[in-house]
Amino acid sequence: MPKAQKGKPAEKAVHPYSRKAAYLAREELRLKRKEKHQNDKASRLNNIGEKLMWFQEQLDPTRTNYSKQDACDIIERYLQRFDSELEQIELLNGIKGRQGRLHGAREAVIKQTIERERAQFDGVGFEIPDIMNAKHLKMFREWTGDLKKLPNIKLRKVSNKGLETKGDVQDKESEEKLEEDKESLEEVKGGEEEDLDEEQEDMLLMSD
Repeated sequence: MPKAQKGKPAEKAVHPYSRKAAYLAREELRLKRKEKHQNDKASRLNNIGEKLMWFQEQLDPTRTNYSKQDACDIIERYLQRFDSELEQIELLNGIKGRQGRLHGAREAVIKQTIERERAQFDGVGFEIPDIMNAKHLKMFREWTGDLKKLPNIKLRKVSNKGLETKGDVQDKESEEKLEEDKESLEEVKGGEEEDLDEEQEDMLLMSD
């Protein structure tokens, strides 16, 4: 008579307060943290990639170098990239009879992003590809969008501190023109005084 095959013994239930239960709970928590970290890293890399692609699209293929002013102008355009979307949200919410505010969460995220980026640009600097260095600019142009190659792209922080606005330049030119006019007026006045002194001397000589 054949022997009855022994089946696998049923696994014992893990006691909720046992060391094994504590270990399994820690392991599950570790795996969740690891997965979250990987997702956050992937999301961050995607955001950086999209940002760099935007800047790459702004490059003029005929130029081999950019000044700080050029870089600041491009950053200003980047900070305005949400303007059309915000206008659309405002138009939707401006419809008469609309109940509640549409896309409020999206609008809040956009405004927070712009505020943070503007603070960086006005302060310590906003990070962009280093287009002010010819070698780094060439390397950035050749980038194909591969996120694995991101470490090869050189970045630098650019701040609008120390830049003269158009109004500042005009004010400076006006001050320089005023100073030149003042100097010219003093020269003319000095010349007239010299002429007057000479006339007085001539009159004195004639009277003698």
